[in-house]
Amino acid sequence: MKLNYKNTFLVGLAFMSIIAFWQLYDNVVPLLLTNTFHLSEDITGVIMAADNVLALFLLPLFGKISDKTHTRIGRRMPYILVGTIVTALLLNILPIIDNGYANGLTGPLYGLIPFVVVLGLMLFTMAVYRSPAVALMPDITPKPLRSRANAIINLMGAAGGIIYLAFTAVMFPKSKTEGLAHVNYQLLFVFMSLFMVLCVLIMSSTVNEPSLFEKNEMLEKEHPEWDLTDEDVKTGDARLPAPVRKSMIFLLLSIALWYIGYNAVTTWFTTYISVLMGEGLGGASTCFLIANVGAIISYIPIGMAAAKVGRKNMIYFGTILLTLSFAVCYFLTTTSTTVTAWMYITFALVGVAWASISVNSLPMAVEMCRGADAGKYTGLYYTASMAGQVITPIFAGFLLKNVSYKILFIYATVFSFLSFLTMINVKHGDVKAEAVVGLESFEDLD
Repeated sequence: MKLNYKNTFLVGLAFMSIIAFWQLYDNVVPLLLTNTFHLSEDITGVIMAADNVLALFLLPLFGKISDKTHTRIGRRMPYILVGTIVTALLLNILPIIDNGYANGLTGPLYGLIPFVVVLGLMLFTMAVYRSPAVALMPDITPKPLRSRANAIINLMGAAGGIIYLAFTAVMFPKSKTEGLAHVNYQLLFVFMSLFMVLCVLIMSSTVNEPSLFEKNEMLEKEHPEWDLTDEDVKTGDARLPAPVRKSMIFLLLSIALWYIGYNAVTTWFTTYISVLMGEGLGGASTCFLIANVGAIISYIPIGMAAAKVGRKNMIYFGTILLTLSFAVCYFLTTTSTTVTAWMYITFALVGVAWASISVNSLPMAVEMCRGADAGKYTGLYYTASMAGQVITPIFAGFLLKNVSYKILFIYATVFSFLSFLTMINVKHGDVKAEAVVGLESFEDLD
């Protein structure tokens, strides 16, 4: 049994566009809300949590709907294509409203209300295709190879994040934005929309989803031992056995907890270093860029290590490293007025930690289902992650405003460690196999 690298990389283009989009959303939208529309941190947090509230309901819904969709181009592809194109169009309206309001324009097309309405529509279209896009990988990948495939998918996602962050660091450094009453981010939004559409058009023109899904479904039928569900799988209503269901619940709880910690940093770090250190978007983008580089370097070794020591052990490693890295970030950011080399090193470790978690957590979730339900369980995975991200922008924003900005990394440290504790109760979804040396460990897993 061998992993098809070409198809996995091509499917990863959709995830690349998704991650690049969320990097922009998390980094720039809070700046627009606080700097242009002069909203407080807690109100900004409420708006930033709106995407996660929508996702709680829409991601499992469209994941399940796409499970039951049958078209000439596949189950997932229609949602991916339409969702990406509409999202890209709406994305370009946001800076138009922002720039117009900042320049004193009034009327129904400018101001906070139209900005929030367009933002809401854009978040809806993102939710339409996010679960189908992520479910495409398990659709075409045999269960024992999904950690390795997910390593490549996450590698593509990190590459998308790096492309965004590199563009931002070059086009919007502190030297260009410092002292400006308003920063025009129109070029960044145009670039991102074109990047997203290009990624998905390449994927849709090179990936034959129906054919690949049919081949993988036949393979899984030849290996019924891969399924952890009850025997009644033909009805489409198969339930997880009680012990597996318990593992799924604790895995989903762990996912929510590490997202509570991690997303607090990705949402608030730009504002955080602006307040505490006088740094702007360029400084924050460089730190996130380093984190993405750390993740990219580690994705493939982590996939190899998971095949040898197990997915759960790699998640243990990731949650502990994330906890320690955030604790170190607290001391580095509260004792310095500039971004230092030690901060870059620590953010690189954050990237390694997050790679260890993200490469292995989704495969553990979909490992507990039959192939036809991949969209449903992908939706549950994202429901858990979005539940954490609903809580954290609001709660962290409240703490930053009413306690101190210095609490950000303490908050992230606590929740990262809690996710390690809950993972102890996850007993299923792991696949262990002896890995051979080098890249061959990606090939054979019989």
